[in-house]
Amino acid sequence: MTPPANVPFGTWKSPITARMMTEGAVGIGGLKADGECLYWLESRPSEAGRTVLVRRSASGAVADLTPAPFNVRTRAHEYGGGALGVRKGVVVFANFADQRAYRLDEGADPCPITPEGPLRYADFDLDPSAGGAVCVREDHRNDGEPVNALVVLDLQGNGDEAHVVASGADFYAAPRFSPDGRQLAWLSWDHPNMPWDGTFLWVADIAADGALTNARQVAGGADISVFQPEWSPDGTLHFVDDSTGWWNLYRWRNGAREPLCPRQAEFGLPLWQFGMRSFGFLADGRLVCRVIEGGVGRLAVVTETRLETLPTPFSHPGLPQSLGGRLAVIGSSRSEPSRLSLWDPDTGAEEVLKRATETTVDPGYVSEAEAIEFPTAEGLSAHAFYYPPRNQHHAAAAGELPPLIVRSHGGPTGATNDSFTLAIQYWTSRGFAVVDVNYGGSTGFGRAYRERLYGRWGIVDVDDCVNAARFLADSGRADPNRLIIRGGSAGGYTTLAALAFRDTFRAGASLYGIGDLMALARDTHKFESRYLDRLIGPLPASEPVYRERSPVHHLDEFDCPIIFFQGLDDKVVPPNQAEAMVDALDAKGLPVAYLPFEGEGHGFRQAETIVRALEAELCFYGRVFGFTPADDIEPVPIRNL
Repeated sequence: MTPPANVPFGTWKSPITARMMTEGAVGIGGLKADGECLYWLESRPSEAGRTVLVRRSASGAVADLTPAPFNVRTRAHEYGGGALGVRKGVVVFANFADQRAYRLDEGADPCPITPEGPLRYADFDLDPSAGGAVCVREDHRNDGEPVNALVVLDLQGNGDEAHVVASGADFYAAPRFSPDGRQLAWLSWDHPNMPWDGTFLWVADIAADGALTNARQVAGGADISVFQPEWSPDGTLHFVDDSTGWWNLYRWRNGAREPLCPRQAEFGLPLWQFGMRSFGFLADGRLVCRVIEGGVGRLAVVTETRLETLPTPFSHPGLPQSLGGRLAVIGSSRSEPSRLSLWDPDTGAEEVLKRATETTVDPGYVSEAEAIEFPTAEGLSAHAFYYPPRNQHHAAAAGELPPLIVRSHGGPTGATNDSFTLAIQYWTSRGFAVVDVNYGGSTGFGRAYRERLYGRWGIVDVDDCVNAARFLADSGRADPNRLIIRGGSAGGYTTLAALAFRDTFRAGASLYGIGDLMALARDTHKFESRYLDRLIGPLPASEPVYRERSPVHHLDEFDCPIIFFQGLDDKVVPPNQAEAMVDALDAKGLPVAYLPFEGEGHGFRQAETIVRALEAELCFYGRVFGFTPADDIEPVPIRNL
């Protein structure tokens, strides 16, 4: 074996290229089991981000079901999710281009079943006879805020108006028929809550004419978050709520709410998208779930009081879906990319159906996550995953410490995990250290940790990212003079706030990041329109705080190079926010780069965009810190450098 070369960090030659992020790469989600068939969605960068419905039949044959240009994706809540429903071979899906719901039968072309117009549909559930479907409808036909409701679709219709069965709340999610079709469960919540703040779980009887009767609240409240109502095969309603301060499992039986295996662990998730799931049932009725403790997830079987870990090959499993005696699981490990597998919980046998990427990486280039806990402001501690530089053919120059990239995740109510991702290995295999921070406000650590951010967005998250960098620099694992922060969306805001209000970092990258909090509050969509009430404060009383925390109003405090990446079709964070900051920093004389992308929204989906953005970021750091990457990269125009 070639001995390690004494080569400066950042210049290491790596086989992990930006092109590998997209070549043969797919996003996998939306699992649905129907008898012995399994359906899922694949988001394909190679097809301009088109999302395709795929099915594995009972015989094991795998085939695409939705031809181009159909794109199975909804814009409800802007973040979408829940774009697919299926039962007894009948498929209902939302199409991105026109946002209409379509029915798809075996051997037939998709047929629209909702009218044309500014209506969006999501979170489909077909009744047990597959004669109708219930879903969330988001109605944009009137001026002002769109109106959300639960509606029933006529699957035999040809663009007919849906029948409203529940309305009056600001938001709805997760309508689910009981196995006998006699009851419907669903979630609702109202402004200013987000679904992780407080939701109501309802159950109603279904009358002969399809109307809902005897609706009653069975769980939740204004300050209790309920997640994923799900009926067991025997007709018992199960769900997750955080009334103890942790998202734990419960069931509703004989008119009473019963806890299952209570513990200080998270069995739920923040409901950013429709259709999110964390538990399901095996054919024998056993409940299988994903549980998160200390930010690390695992699959387990739940009994009345016990939690039995399943020895899966995944370090970060998700979306368990029962298919006979096996589980369909989308999971990853610390050393392998995500994959969709059929996994037998009794024998441990695994059948891989689809890999997120066919790319394989030699273990000699893989940096595995190390969970760290570090001290932060006010005597508290915070959590992160640290990745050291790793490349079997390179070692550092004598006495050199690696540049460190601090990653701040989006949301901000979200979390990062320890799963393998090429987007991190790209950096570590070139000689960068990476720390992926679960700052205060992240999920996976209980409600109290999540609520650290309330009223203090732009403070707690920034403190935790700063202190993660300092902790690693002080322990000799990062160069204190080459600390970088980067993030997208809300993580982009944390990045910009850290660069404006702290002197820790020497460079930054903002991907569709938020610079103006007042503009965000004014321009954003309904789902997030009151999100900042808790993160910052209610308007108009808190407007001075919004200005105080907005990086765009503190451009004189920026003092290091920044690169901005922005989708020109972004409806969540409009391009004018990035453009205003770029122009101001340019006028100030700071090194700044701006890469706008046509046809991209909030998050990049197209292959060429993903490749260009990653390579440009590497090129930018090389120019800023005076090293030359080993890669052949198209130069990035940097103003004032």
